[in-house]
Amino acid sequence: MPATETVAAVDIGGTKTAAALVTRDGEVVARLEAPTPGGDGATAILQTAADLVLRLRAGSAAPTVHALGVGSAGVLDAATGFVLGATDVLRGWAGTDLRGSLASATGLPTAVVNDVHAHAIGEARRGVARGARTVLFVGVGTGVGGAFVIDGAALAGAHSAAGHLGHQPSPYAGKLACSCGGAGHLEAIAAGPTLQAEYERRFGTTVSDLRAIAAMASDGQRLAIDTLAFGGAAVGSAIGGLVNVLDPHVVVVGGGVSNVGEVWWDALRAAVRREALPSLASVPVQATALGPDAALVGAAEIAWETVE
Repeated sequence: MPATETVAAVDIGGTKTAAALVTRDGEVVARLEAPTPGGDGATAILQTAADLVLRLRAGSAAPTVHALGVGSAGVLDAATGFVLGATDVLRGWAGTDLRGSLASATGLPTAVVNDVHAHAIGEARRGVARGARTVLFVGVGTGVGGAFVIDGAALAGAHSAAGHLGHQPSPYAGKLACSCGGAGHLEAIAAGPTLQAEYERRFGTTVSDLRAIAAMASDGQRLAIDTLAFGGAAVGSAIGGLVNVLDPHVVVVGGGVSNVGEVWWDALRAAVRREALPSLASVPVQATALGPDAALVGAAEIAWETVE
């Protein structure tokens, strides 16, 4: 690895935790990951993240690792560094002093942000939306989240909870139960597990995961095609409504579900055009460019801000 100045970045998700060393230009020069011990509580989650950073620093040829940026699942207060709320996927995560704990464990000045916001910042500053003044980011994976980025900064909201796109009402969801305790929300039909459940309800049997449905769709199975198109249309309908509210320069869509194929994308883009006002129907809808490193690049961006 070239001897260059870097910051460390961490992406704490419900399934895995990734860490990287990232240059000022947004280049990931070293990367490690480990399963997130979400069921073991906050101490174990923090230790996993800190260990990855310390291992990267120990093996780095960089003269200085200046700071640490952390993107994490949950509702985060960037000003205090505390986790304000989280689902049971990360047990005991709410109330954690994320910034203080990792700064103490790594010895690095630390900044924190929601993981989806980190992903959005990465794409807005270094990815497919680079140069756009306003960016609506939508992440569709195990859940559905998002962010609105203005001049490279993600809007946090009055209660640090802006971007919960999955918890807006969706006509596609009917009365399906949502992970938040409500019903009829977008996440209840459009996230990876819930879209898989929709296929299983229609087919009357179980499948291994959404990738299996995507494979069947590519082989021409009509039920798989219809299910993926239904999920894409649900997301696109929600995006179209948000475009009408926010009038972004560009929409960026990422997350694991966005990799299921063109059936999903075609339905999504068609639904955006149906819902958007005529003057907004041409707002571009792009796929992410940075892939799994987007949140790390975004977390690194906020780390460099602490240096500067």
